[in-house]
Amino acid sequence: MDQILDYIEGGPKLRKWYGAPEILPKDASIVEEDDQLEEEEEVRDAVLVTDGDSEIGQMVILSLIVKRTRVKALVKDKRAALEAFGTYVESMSGDASDRPFLKRALRGVRTIICPNEGFLSNVGGLKGVQHVILLSQLSAYRGAGGVQALMKSNARKLAEQDESMLRTSGIPYTIIRAGSLQSTPGGQQGFSFEEGSAARGNLSKEDAAFICVEAVEAVPQRGFMFEVINGDEKVSDWQNRLANLMEKADQQLQ
Repeated sequence: MDQILDYIEGGPKLRKWYGAPEILPKDASIVEEDDQLEEEEEVRDAVLVTDGDSEIGQMVILSLIVKRTRVKALVKDKRAALEAFGTYVESMSGDASDRPFLKRALRGVRTIICPNEGFLSNVGGLKGVQHVILLSQLSAYRGAGGVQALMKSNARKLAEQDESMLRTSGIPYTIIRAGSLQSTPGGQQGFSFEEGSAARGNLSKEDAAFICVEAVEAVPQRGFMFEVINGDEKVSDWQNRLANLMEKADQQLQ
């Protein structure tokens, strides 16, 4: 997974796997978005990954590609993303708080996956979006103490703002409250969804990315949140498990 995620190696490997043509260097005028294109009505079938340059963002993107999902991504380095993912990802660079840029970024987008905090609290409306998935470490931040608590204070504030924005947005949302994210191999451990577990447990970054992608098709009527860490429970059917978690969340609200 580490080699696949490497920007230098990722592009050639993905193109070899799926038969896409090699991407030749383009000049900046071609690579940059044509701001003069008129907005057209599109089918909303894309998944937008925010913070696509991040480690977890790249993992999410790769998992979506494997599922042959139409992927858009917000990145800092558009050329590097082009080299990494080729034609499988529509990468965009810009200020998400800028309304015209955000409008272009959301064109054709059905679902947003936020692998890190800070995006939702920085944008205005998300017109047309039908589902937002937020990977939140708020419980882990709140469970931190001492120096770690000081180091994570800003991230905690952003996570709180992101969750608050989602709850009042009116858009169906899924908040995945993960434990402390670790750079350990995914797919080798089970899980625990016990309430309060995220404040004291850990979760593999690869597993976190996988769960984000599985949540794309599990759209709640309104919104729900669940906690998850690595544990003993083996999950063979994620759609069924997520449906059970939604049902449990609905019962708690009644």
